[in-house]
Amino acid sequence: MSTFWNIIPYVSLAILIVGTWWRYRYDKFGWTTRSSQLYESKLLRIGSPLFHYGMMVVIVGHIIGLVIPESWTDAMGMSQHVYHIQAIALGSIAGVSTLVGLALLIYRRRRNGPVFTATTLNDKIMYLVLVCALITGLATTLIGSGAVGPEHNYRETVSPWFRSIWILQPRGDLMAEAPTSFHIHVLIALTLFAIWPFTRLVHAFSAPISYFYRPYIVYRSRSTAKPDELMGSRPERQGW
Repeated sequence: MSTFWNIIPYVSLAILIVGTWWRYRYDKFGWTTRSSQLYESKLLRIGSPLFHYGMMVVIVGHIIGLVIPESWTDAMGMSQHVYHIQAIALGSIAGVSTLVGLALLIYRRRRNGPVFTATTLNDKIMYLVLVCALITGLATTLIGSGAVGPEHNYRETVSPWFRSIWILQPRGDLMAEAPTSFHIHVLIALTLFAIWPFTRLVHAFSAPISYFYRPYIVYRSRSTAKPDELMGSRPERQGW
């Protein structure tokens, strides 16, 4: 079993890297979210922020839990009990928010005709894997904290295994010691990374960061004024 956990992360990572290169090289015009805002926007305004902001918090939580060693938080004076309390509180809120947002987006796609028509089999598989990843992630949060069943300190098994992958000295034996729920969640996560380049999720690699500092875009309505009124006789409307 430890050999499996030594190999499988590199397989997923290889597919992610090669697939992303292939998608950018041969499918640049398909590198898009295929936005459906034009068809429906009310549910999208609620579901999209819940999903995206919740997912960002989930990612930050994973980085803290997997990358930062337990010895560092101990040195800061944070006990394992305190760490688990904040992990279950923030993790549960972020996970539930993300799951609710995703549920709204899926409901929107299923109930809105034009949006559902634009939904491909690829999208359905992606949504299924995402839902499974979020549900199993919430389950591991509850199990790891001891809220459900015996407490398991994943920072002594899963986290060291994760860090060992990046220094090319995988410790699959540590991952093998984790509970089954963690195995399921990690396998689903690795599957998500493997299909990532071939889905609309690839747009995350080209996040529009420039939107934060680009000039405002001013939209003007088509004027219905008479030709003589277009010469500046109309009072200029104030705005920002």
